[in-house]
Amino acid sequence: MPRQARLVVPEMIYHVTARGNNRDRVFHSNEDFARYFDLCKRYKEKYDLKLYHWVFMHNHVHLLLQGSTSQSLSKAMQGIGLAYTIWYNRKYDRVGHLWQDRFKSFPVEATTYLLECGRYIERNPVRAGMVDWPADYRWSSFQVHGSGKDDGLTDHHPFFDEFGKDLQTQQRVYQEYVMSPRAKEEQELREHFASGVVGGDCFTESLIVFDRNRRRPKRGRPRKTSCKAS
Repeated sequence: MPRQARLVVPEMIYHVTARGNNRDRVFHSNEDFARYFDLCKRYKEKYDLKLYHWVFMHNHVHLLLQGSTSQSLSKAMQGIGLAYTIWYNRKYDRVGHLWQDRFKSFPVEATTYLLECGRYIERNPVRAGMVDWPADYRWSSFQVHGSGKDDGLTDHHPFFDEFGKDLQTQQRVYQEYVMSPRAKEEQELREHFASGVVGGDCFTESLIVFDRNRRRPKRGRPRKTSCKAS
């Protein structure tokens, strides 16, 4: 059966995940993490991407990415995955696939959903029981948002400015936000992941209409959503 084409909208934000084949480890040492980090920087610059939140776990990665064109995200992820696989196979004297299938990507509405998704990503090491505090995990964008580190990879999105008037206040409020109990919001986010879209009803409808217009013959008027602008 042929693979279903991805719905990629230029300049939309996506929650991207990639897992090791059979859920095996893809990172065994800090050198491995650092190599993947450097590849993310290289391909982010090559394809003009924004990377707002990320975490590298031992057998998978989460990235909250925004591409400038309909092809930039896919090309960047394919480039990162292939380059890391070649390096990894040489280092560990192995052959074959490293990653499980294609990477997964979920459109994210650029509202509070973006912040909730970023929080979910950076709390991965805490949920996994690896650390009690996100700042204690080295390979995550929390080092930038919550601790003020400039890693040369992570971008700030406009919603981060809403945490305060100065950077010190923003970091403190963001720390409180990430560590606050939000079980209901996390469950809702998981339900959105299962549906394939992280956003409200109007956002989801707009994507459905966009996909229909993309697939239909180029004649007649394009369909519109029933949602009204607020």
